[in-house]
Amino acid sequence: MEKATLGAGCFWCVEAVFQRLQGVESVISGYTAGHTINPTYKQVCSGETGHAEVAQVTFDPAVISFAEILDVFWAAHDPTTLNRQGEDVGTQYRSGIYYADSTQKEIAENSKKEAQADFKSPIVTEILPLGEFYPAEDYHQNYFNENPGNPYCAFVVGPKVEKFKKKFKDRLKN
Repeated sequence: MEKATLGAGCFWCVEAVFQRLQGVESVISGYTAGHTINPTYKQVCSGETGHAEVAQVTFDPAVISFAEILDVFWAAHDPTTLNRQGEDVGTQYRSGIYYADSTQKEIAENSKKEAQADFKSPIVTEILPLGEFYPAEDYHQNYFNENPGNPYCAFVVGPKVEKFKKKFKDRLKN
């Protein structure tokens, strides 16, 4: 198994999309790329920790490659908006790929260059080495699946999941 750590706005959205992808074994919502040790959601939302909301995706590279994970990543959010996704604004919502090794770094940089052709504005996604990953609080895990009636889930997460399902219908879990 390998891991991809990705920031693409609210971690509930990222988690919900990747949970439905063939080859993905698990997805954990959490925080990385900041300076506060073991941050809480409230601290991260303050913007003072430096952390991004991320999802750590554990996947089987025999089923799906890191490059294919990144294809979904680019399609699942707008990587051209700095520190925001839709109405979610703040540095914690920035777009980022946090690589585990030099191979992931190279793949991420090449993927970003290729993805730029799909966007009119420049991609602002940061590509940084993965530092410490802190899992988010338990109530954030599997959030969309456990809270489909939540208004944010219904109006923000749900449409992203549906868009993903249409675009990647051949890559969905059974």
